[in-house]
Amino acid sequence: MKKLVASFATGIIIAGAAVTSVSAEEYEVKKGDNLWDIADEYNTTVEDLVEINELKSTTIQPKQTLFINDKYTVEKGDTLIDISKEYDVSIEDLKEWNDLKSDIIVIGQELTIKGVNVSQEDKPVAKVEQKSADSNEKKEEVSENTQKNESKSQNDNPEGKTISVTATAYTADCGGCSGVTSTGVDLNANPNAKVIAVDPNVIPLGSEVYVEGYGYATAADVGGAIKGNKIDVHVPSKSAAMNWGVKTVNVTIVK
Repeated sequence: MKKLVASFATGIIIAGAAVTSVSAEEYEVKKGDNLWDIADEYNTTVEDLVEINELKSTTIQPKQTLFINDKYTVEKGDTLIDISKEYDVSIEDLKEWNDLKSDIIVIGQELTIKGVNVSQEDKPVAKVEQKSADSNEKKEEVSENTQKNESKSQNDNPEGKTISVTATAYTADCGGCSGVTSTGVDLNANPNAKVIAVDPNVIPLGSEVYVEGYGYATAADVGGAIKGNKIDVHVPSKSAAMNWGVKTVNVTIVK
């Protein structure tokens, strides 16, 4: 299942027999709240809160319900198609919300989900209680699967073509660096994204790979010095790049 940075929302409001189900996280405004504090708490912006809630101003009232964007962290095997189906949004919207230049997404990348899909139906309260219970079970399942996936990524023996390469490291945090890969991944916005730069003649761009000592990653960048059996692994800081140094590692092209 999927790993969410924002928590799952039960998204249920009862008003008589009516039930409102939403796909984004809900926040009930309290006395003294303002959009700036809420945006800071949920790692979003006032502009996003105004946009997704269709607010006419930045004034909010106690007991008002606000929808908060979900953040989704890309995992091994994810595709935009899978994520779009999971959240019932279009691939075009996902690309627009996240300023994606292509369909390539990388492990560790955070995607903003603005899919506030609201539907109203007449359902009995008993059905609402069952849905809430199902949601709690889903949370537990996601947590359990996430732990399994994290454990698996450290001990996996991936299947695929394995080659030996010379591996160096790079970071987007450097003077003169754009921080955007050749396939359009913004590493400044996703400093923990698992990305490697490759020679496309050896490892095709967009490939999912397993790098010895680094883990699962996406071949999403190129480099002038990356020719033949060489790769550059992305790390979040200069110190991490220095610590990596130059290594000979095995890379398995998973898909």
